[in-house]
Amino acid sequence: MGNITRRGTRGLGVDSTSASVEEAPPEEALHKKLYDAILREDCAAIQVLLKSHPVNQPITILANSLSYRLLLNQQTQSIVPIHLAAEYCKAQSLLCLLEHGADPEVRDTRGLTTLHLMLLHWPITSPTEIKPGDRVQRILTDIQKNAVMCLRILCEHGAQVNARVDNSNRPSALHLATTYGTHLVLSILVQNGALVNATNESSMTPLHMAADVLNKEMVEALVACGANVNRAVSSTGSTALKLAVCTASSKAGRLLAAGVSCIRLLLLHGAQVNAQDHEGQTAMHEACFGGREVIINLLLEFEANVNILTRNGESPIYMYLQRSANLRDVALLARLLYCSYPLRLTNNQGILPAGIMLQEFHLLRETLVKLSQKPLSLEDICKRHIRNIYGEKHKHHLRGLLPVKIWSSVYNYYDLVCLLQ
Repeated sequence: MGNITRRGTRGLGVDSTSASVEEAPPEEALHKKLYDAILREDCAAIQVLLKSHPVNQPITILANSLSYRLLLNQQTQSIVPIHLAAEYCKAQSLLCLLEHGADPEVRDTRGLTTLHLMLLHWPITSPTEIKPGDRVQRILTDIQKNAVMCLRILCEHGAQVNARVDNSNRPSALHLATTYGTHLVLSILVQNGALVNATNESSMTPLHMAADVLNKEMVEALVACGANVNRAVSSTGSTALKLAVCTASSKAGRLLAAGVSCIRLLLLHGAQVNAQDHEGQTAMHEACFGGREVIINLLLEFEANVNILTRNGESPIYMYLQRSANLRDVALLARLLYCSYPLRLTNNQGILPAGIMLQEFHLLRETLVKLSQKPLSLEDICKRHIRNIYGEKHKHHLRGLLPVKIWSSVYNYYDLVCLLQ
C-alpha cells in the first residue's frame, strides 16, 4: 500500500508531513471491506467476503477512521454485520446476510438484538418546518421507507418481536418503538405477534409510556392495535388517562392543547374517568391540583366525579385548594364548589389545604369554611340532583327540554363567584 500522508492531526503530537503507517493487517482489511460492502449494499461482495468471515462474528472497525490506524491509540469498536446493516437501514445487505445464515437474535454487549438496535436507531420524522417537496423531506422519506423495509425483512425472517432487552428495565420491542419509532412501526410489530399490553420492569405498557409523554399519534395507534386503555400500572395503580392528565396539567400553550387532545382521545375510547389509583386519586384529583381549566372542563364533560375521596380523605377540590395559584381563578373555584357536595375542606387528619392557609387568602378561607358548614336548601338539593343525573355532557340537551329560566337556575353558579370575590 506504500506510505500514507496523515492529515488532520494538528495538536495531536504527530508529524503531519512525514509520519506514515504500515499497511493494514489482513484481518483489518477484510473487516473494512465487509463494512464498506454492507454500507454500499454490494451483495455480491458481501457473499464473497462471508467465505472468509463467519456471518455472526463481529467485525472490528476504528471509531474515527474506518480504513487504517492513523493514530497508535485509536479506539476500536466491534459490531456484528447484521447489526451494522440494521442500524444504517441497509435493506439489501440485511436480506443478504439473513439469507447467508445471520442470526437476528444475536445480541450486542448491551443485551440488544438486531430488532432492538434498529428501533433505537429509527430515523427521525420530518420536522414540521420542512415544506412538502423539499429535498430534505424527500431524503428523510426515503430513509423512513428503507427503515420500514428492513423491519419487515427482519420480521419475515423470524425476529422475536417479544424479546426483551437485557437491562434493568427489560423493555420489549414495542416499548422501544413507542419511544423511538412511528405509528407504522407499532402496527407492523403487532401484526407480527408483538404483545400490545406487555409491561416492562416498571409495570408500564407501551400505552402508559405514550400517554405519559402525550404522544397522541402513538396513543391512537396503540388503541387501534388493541391496547387496554384502562389497564393500571401495577406499582401505582395509575391508568393511561391519569398519566396523561398529570403530564398535561404542567403544560401550557400548544403543549397543553396537545395534552387535551390526547386526554380526549383516551376518554372517547373508553377510559374510565373515575378510576382510582392505589392512593385513591383519580384523574380529576390530578387535574384539580394542576388547575388547568380546560382539562377540568373536559373531565367534567365525561362525568368525572368531584366528590370522590382519596384514602386520606382528600377530595378533588381539596387538591385544587392546595396551590395558591389556583385560588386566584375564582370562576373555576366557584364551578368546582357548585359540583361539590358535601363540601369537605379537610382530610382525614382534619388538616385544611395548604393554599387557603396562607394569610392572603384568610377571607376566602372563612367563606369556604362557612359554606362547608351550611346545609343545602331543598331547592339546591333538587338542582344538584338534576345535574348529577344529566351531567355536563347532556346539559345542552336538557336546555331544550326545560324553560330557560329554570335551566339557568339549575346550571348558574355565578352567584358563588360573587360570594368568593
